[in-house]
Amino acid sequence: MNEKQSLMHLTNKSILEKANAAITKGDNEGFLAYCTDDTEWVFVGDKTLRGKETVRQYMAEAYAEPPVFHVDYFIAEGEFVTAVGNISLKNGAAETVHYAYCDVWRFRDGKMAELKAFVVELT
Repeated sequence: MNEKQSLMHLTNKSILEKANAAITKGDNEGFLAYCTDDTEWVFVGDKTLRGKETVRQYMAEAYAEPPVFHVDYFIAEGEFVTAVGNISLKNGAAETVHYAYCDVWRFRDGKMAELKAFVVELT
């Protein structure tokens, strides 16, 4: 890996870290600023969200109360950054539900273009 590629990895990782920090503050628009207009989120085995407006609507509902999450580690290679950790969200009954997740983000031109999310509820 050359120095330029190494800096690109750090840049994509830092973009994801800044975007995640916005979510924890309840700043969904701040998060969305890091996404492409045609961003696509695939929740494996569940649903696919296409476009920033669809993601915005999802976030307004799913993140009505900001999620609490902890990233165990990031793995960056090429245009991809993978985050592995745990997230806690309020469900429709206002109960906190805990999940383990692995998010694989693909970046394009310094923005998050695609997400493939593997999410499992912890019991």
